[in-house]
Amino acid sequence: MPRPEIVDLFAGPGGLDVAARELGYEVTGIEFDQDACDTRAAAGLLTLQGDVRDFGPHKFPNATVLAGGPPCQTFSVAGSGAGRAALDEVIGFARRMAHGEDVRSELAVLDDPRTGLVLEPLRWALEALRDGRPYEAIVLEQVPAVLPVWEEYGKILSEHGYWVAVPEVLHTEQFGVPQTRRRAILAARLNHIVELPKPTHRPFRKDVPREQGDRGLEPWVPMSEVLDRPTPFEVISNYGTGGDPKARGRRSSDQPAFTVTGKISRNRVVTPDGKIDRFSEAEAGVLQTFPADYPWSGRAVAQQIGNAIPPLLGKAVLNTVIGSADDYAR
Repeated sequence: MPRPEIVDLFAGPGGLDVAARELGYEVTGIEFDQDACDTRAAAGLLTLQGDVRDFGPHKFPNATVLAGGPPCQTFSVAGSGAGRAALDEVIGFARRMAHGEDVRSELAVLDDPRTGLVLEPLRWALEALRDGRPYEAIVLEQVPAVLPVWEEYGKILSEHGYWVAVPEVLHTEQFGVPQTRRRAILAARLNHIVELPKPTHRPFRKDVPREQGDRGLEPWVPMSEVLDRPTPFEVISNYGTGGDPKARGRRSSDQPAFTVTGKISRNRVVTPDGKIDRFSEAEAGVLQTFPADYPWSGRAVAQQIGNAIPPLLGKAVLNTVIGSADDYAR
């Protein structure tokens, strides 16, 4: 029996691919960005380069799983905010799509056209249903601001025979990622009960030692445990939106990293003797749980890394939602 196939929209440099391959799945990623495609080629990942809006389910007749992480820049707190401002409008478009309307021309003229891309997975899912070849499973991720859109997705999909896990914001350090990052996850299975993964590690709290907390969970993972640096260090970043501004943007090596964004190359890494360094591309990738020897290629590597889903989180979600490829094929 052939391996179950996943089509991954907005596939980036391969975060989901790394996770899916470990579980035995075949993945074809659709990616527009040339730099990410260069990395994917170097990593030997199946890729269709192009705009997801130019394709549909008929291009991938054997795919049984739809996955995707639409561009987050307009919804992210670090981005323009156009997507957050347009949430109600986007949800309205989703409802119209569910009633069979083609809204693509209207989405194209939003203040930031990238905002409408969050609805592409819904278009693919609805087209597959109309074609009589619905996806057996759907897995989507985005920044927390998109949670209301995922909730609307859930209402729509549930009307077409899907069981939908209540969309949640998952904290990456609770799944062994050496980084605090929050991602809104949607998971659905056709005629099959589905749930999201339960945390395996304790949540990070700045003033709470990693050894404290729920004894049934592993301690969160610090940067020092995954990076091959001989001395302790402090990371100084301008990232963050809460707390005391004077204390914001500092993490020690015995803590998880901040959210890895496309600006990680600007972070200062300071050792006790005052030496200032930067994270290498390989180190930034490791903080996202990519292999240390992942073949980052093309330009804007920091942006590629920041845009990716951490493979370890992707694996936890896929393993809970669809299991390994052997289990899924049974």
